[in-house]
Amino acid sequence: MPNISPRTVHIDTSLSNISIAYRQDQSHFVADTVFPLVPVTKQSDRYYIYDRGSFNRDEMEERAPATESAGTEYKLDNSPTYYCREYALHQDVPDEVIANADVQIQPLRDATELLTLKTLIHREKLWVNNYFKTGLWSYESSGVAASPTAVQFLQWGNANADPIIAIRRAATAMLENTGFLPNTLVLQKRVYDALLDNPAIIDRIKYGQTSGGAAMVNNNLLAQLFEVSRVVVMSSIENTAAENITNNHAFIGGKSALLCYSAPSPGLMTPSAGYTFAWNGMGGMYQTIRKFYLDKTRATRLEINTTFEQKLICSDLGYFFNNAVA
Repeated sequence: MPNISPRTVHIDTSLSNISIAYRQDQSHFVADTVFPLVPVTKQSDRYYIYDRGSFNRDEMEERAPATESAGTEYKLDNSPTYYCREYALHQDVPDEVIANADVQIQPLRDATELLTLKTLIHREKLWVNNYFKTGLWSYESSGVAASPTAVQFLQWGNANADPIIAIRRAATAMLENTGFLPNTLVLQKRVYDALLDNPAIIDRIKYGQTSGGAAMVNNNLLAQLFEVSRVVVMSSIENTAAENITNNHAFIGGKSALLCYSAPSPGLMTPSAGYTFAWNGMGGMYQTIRKFYLDKTRATRLEINTTFEQKLICSDLGYFFNNAVA
């Protein structure tokens, strides 16, 4: 496919009400929705972590008359840090392209949408690398096709698998070790599809459906079955092929699932499996699109900048199910 040029934006006798673009729905991306966004005024800084064990230890004692009460204290760690890295991308739109564009082609608008989509893709890939793989969380298990061991589970596409039991056990283990029940389940799209057709799940819901109707599963029903506040589905895609090579589209993220506790909103003494620190020092927003003119090349440059860090905060507030489906 040729790059944009005066010729590609003008087609003789083209239809004025039709143009075709494959733009992904922003709801397919999860990087900005799973964990809270924490606006920060400094590009780098420290934050505090309270020792959970200090708060959960019973140290109260019976007090005799005229004696002091038992004392207690807690530990505080101020060594964790964040650093918001800046990511940027631009597109230059020549004057000739703008002047020659047909009515259905709006080069500056299209450049804005292109840059925004590419930013979403990059941020999603970073999210997968920071949260959605093995070796990150305190708890994880791997799906297998048959005969699972104690650290494995039967893949959820198997007719004999019961993902409800697997997730409930994981949630109970997290509660016992942290005092927090997970409230969010993140599913890659193929894992979500497998759950929709899982016999154990369909069997649980079919008696609650309208008489004579099909047993339909959706996000809300899955959230009820798994006893979480929400089920988030990862369905964004990426073309991994280089320019001028045959397209190779695939889902971003492996066929896995993450069960975690995500704070409803950030705050003091508020634990969460993850936070996104977003530096708003650049123009008061952590993501901006600038437009400026380049005299040397007679083109308008649109440049998107975003500055953030996706930080894993509490590794014991996440349970990763690797290879949840084949």
